[in-house]
Amino acid sequence: MRAGMANSSVSMSDTPFDISHDQHAVRLAKLHELRAAGQDPYRASFPTTHFSDEALKAYVEGEDNAVKVAVAGRLVVIRDMGKSQFVKILDQAGILQLYVRKDAIGDEAYVAFKKLDLGDIIGVPGTLFKTKTGEVTVRAESYTLVAKALHPLPEKWHGLSDAEQVYRQRYLDLIVNQESRQRLLLRSRIVSHIRRFLESRRFIEVETPVLESTAGGAAARPFVTHHNALDTDFVLRIATELRLKRLLVGGFDRVFEIGRIFRNEGVSRRHNPEFTMLEVYQAYSDYRGMMILIKDMLTTLCTNVLNTATIKHAASGQEINFAGEWREAKYKDLVRVETNDPDWFERSKEEKIAAAEKLGLKCAPDWEDFEVTNEIFSKKIEPTLIQPTFVTHLPKQLCPLAKITADDPSTIDVFELCIGGMEVAPAYSEQNDPMVQREMFEAQSGGDQQAIDQDFLLALEHGMPPAGGMGVGIDRLCILLTGAESIRDVILFPQLRPGGNA
Repeated sequence: MRAGMANSSVSMSDTPFDISHDQHAVRLAKLHELRAAGQDPYRASFPTTHFSDEALKAYVEGEDNAVKVAVAGRLVVIRDMGKSQFVKILDQAGILQLYVRKDAIGDEAYVAFKKLDLGDIIGVPGTLFKTKTGEVTVRAESYTLVAKALHPLPEKWHGLSDAEQVYRQRYLDLIVNQESRQRLLLRSRIVSHIRRFLESRRFIEVETPVLESTAGGAAARPFVTHHNALDTDFVLRIATELRLKRLLVGGFDRVFEIGRIFRNEGVSRRHNPEFTMLEVYQAYSDYRGMMILIKDMLTTLCTNVLNTATIKHAASGQEINFAGEWREAKYKDLVRVETNDPDWFERSKEEKIAAAEKLGLKCAPDWEDFEVTNEIFSKKIEPTLIQPTFVTHLPKQLCPLAKITADDPSTIDVFELCIGGMEVAPAYSEQNDPMVQREMFEAQSGGDQQAIDQDFLLALEHGMPPAGGMGVGIDRLCILLTGAESIRDVILFPQLRPGGNA
């Protein structure tokens, strides 16, 4: 388990597992029996005093049964010992053991308790004590069935025939797969830390529209939808950049948004059509100011959330050190080294395509010159950048929204932060010259005026302060920090083809 994760797992081998096809029918019969006896198997509430971790901490050493608690959770382990039972419940914080005795809760209640099934959700008031094996346990004074489970819990996911079931029924995955549960809880803590970090530096969190009339702020294929009342087509946003820059114009000097972004493109281990992006903009800063910001943010995140400055890169096995020196390298220099050609950027497109193919890459003949070069970077160079590396001064064609480098008009003042062989955060010295911005937009759109956000250009003409801007892919960052194998493993409900129980 990665440092910083709670150690609250339970071995499912302790759990009796019945694969009988009659389980649903048996549980339905129990449900009808409860209702016939005038009992409500689906309560409206149960007052709790402690989560499981709080109950464990509340125990006073040497003072059994001195601390009262009221806890609730799902039954995941049942050990029947005749006139008593040791059971374990799972709540948001983890696993807690309960001790239920016949003479403590009464004969009738104990008979009913023994009819409970794994997966049932119960509430229990009681006192804390420590067993002979040293496990803090709740001695039940009574119990309440608050939700009857009508289906059995699966024992382990690798026993299921549908490999995607873990994503289709994430609620079951969270119950039985403690590694997955801790990974997704860690994601929440990562996002929470980022938010607190930025707020401590006087950044203002804002919310911008998901529906846009023009797809802007990135080069990506949007999803298109129709607004019936306005009888107008809209696109789901592909970035929040142009809205956040409007706020810089409006006098909000430090803004950020952690929002959902939608791009109608491929699905892969690192790509989901709906993903979470942090975008942050700081007036009177530049891309170097963003270097300081992202390094401070990730270093403190590792220290405060993961409790370590180093993590193991799952694919390569290398130790990634966030507390060490972060390398800085120019894009062009990396390409020259990889191609072993000091004159690479003076070569013709045809020469570059031929050289790329010798490296095992396929390039379409209609690609632009910069696209051939970027294919080499993305396929041959980026995957090797395991330690934190700022790749700077990218070709200007890759982003029309950044300042052009003063001493090299073919590049822009940007960086791509690469860690673990993938881009985690691009950042720019933002373009605030409305005339240059219009020229860049027109070049990118191929003269299609409808593809240009004219309102953004109007806002820019009112004056936008110089600024540094940065995007951080939250999902990719979580893949890196949790050691996940796929983006699906760090998203609670990833997109899937229709089917199954999705």
